[in-house]
Amino acid sequence: MFNLMPKDTVFFDLFEGLARYVVSTAQLLQRLAEDFPDADRSIQTIREQEHQADDLAHKAYDRLDRTFITPFDREDIHTLVNGLDNIVDEIDALAKRFKLYHVTTMDPAFRKQADVLVKATVALADAIQRLRKNHKFSDLSDMFIEVHRLENMGDDNNHAAVSKLYEGDTPPLEVMKWKELYDRVEKAIDRCEDVANTLERIVLKHG
Repeated sequence: MFNLMPKDTVFFDLFEGLARYVVSTAQLLQRLAEDFPDADRSIQTIREQEHQADDLAHKAYDRLDRTFITPFDREDIHTLVNGLDNIVDEIDALAKRFKLYHVTTMDPAFRKQADVLVKATVALADAIQRLRKNHKFSDLSDMFIEVHRLENMGDDNNHAAVSKLYEGDTPPLEVMKWKELYDRVEKAIDRCEDVANTLERIVLKHG
């Protein structure tokens, strides 16, 4: 059955805009790790972009409320927007803790995880950009596979980093700090996989 009214393509602009914030904040976290302890500028910019991403997410929700015919199911659009916004929120919460916890040195393993996160966000952004023109699973499946691969890599990195924390050479307070930092960066990577799963569901429904 053909729709008698055009679907609102502005949603794709909003998806892609949120995806750009996801990539940008992940890259800023990566820069924070590379430049540490010179982190203030990256932390502040992440915070500013988190506010901007929130504004864009609210615009998407408002558009969803006012639009009669949407490109995908309303529930899936809401889940996709919320998932992208959650990645930015998680990166912001993580970045703030470096100052909050008075972290003074950067663990090389964290840089490794930040790199994984950036790669996962770039793969997501690529999939979302393809979504505007391609609704077939086969057209986006390589990006989904890449995000899932990176999530598995993030799990392995996290397990190795946490295991090293508990070897006994790290002071207890530092163990507490870094355990949360590692858990949060892994959570940001996990949220990338959540969004990839949402995209998979969308293309399977509409492909």
